[in-house]
Amino acid sequence: MTPSDDARSRLIFALDMGDGIDETLQWVERLRGRVGVYKIGKEAFTHFGPEIVRRIMGLGGRVFLDLKFHDIPNTVARAAEGAVRLGVAMFNLHALGGREMMEKTVQAAQKAARETGVPMPLVLAVTVLTSLNDRDLAELGFRQSTRALATHLAAAARRAGMGGVVASPRDILSIREACGPDFAIVTPGIRLAGDGVEQDDQKRIDTPREAIRNGADYIVVGRPIRLARDPAEAAERIVEEIALGLADRK
Repeated sequence: MTPSDDARSRLIFALDMGDGIDETLQWVERLRGRVGVYKIGKEAFTHFGPEIVRRIMGLGGRVFLDLKFHDIPNTVARAAEGAVRLGVAMFNLHALGGREMMEKTVQAAQKAARETGVPMPLVLAVTVLTSLNDRDLAELGFRQSTRALATHLAAAARRAGMGGVVASPRDILSIREACGPDFAIVTPGIRLAGDGVEQDDQKRIDTPREAIRNGADYIVVGRPIRLARDPAEAAERIVEEIALGLADRK
């Protein structure tokens, strides 16, 4: 794998839209060879169901199923089996569902992967949403800061056998220190400097280069590519920043 291929493999494009399945899939064609993974979230999955996953994979794309499962352990474990059988590259659940939920989900995913002969997907725990800040957590009754809670949840996820976490770029350094180098960190809340995209509901953000430099393994980008005048060019700019961030680590 060349350095540029390595950088592209780390870019996840948020394909979270519901304007029509064929129109949505045009983004897969438009960004072919420029991103590593396509993220299907609640909006697209609710509109199109498993078909959108199958069609992306039919076009040669890898899928991050971003449904953030959060329920009793048995229910989430069964949902995980379905995600594995779809053949997704990664999926996630909320760490706040607890140790038993995470452990049973990993076990169910491993069993389903063995039975179906598909690769074991990367199972991720969502720590603290990037739309929440310290004040939001205080209103919810948490006494910890966002960073402290995210790090605590990441460590719990690692103990439960999870492959990694979804976490804000502001929490990367503390999670990496707590969980070590082999624990995957997937980071949303990414913005290009001067791209004109408003923060909206994202409160804890960073640039691609900084996120990768600090230890993120993957970054999730949606609006900075989707709303760009030239989405393909924006994706290339982000890949270049990822490559710079990887070089900064050395």
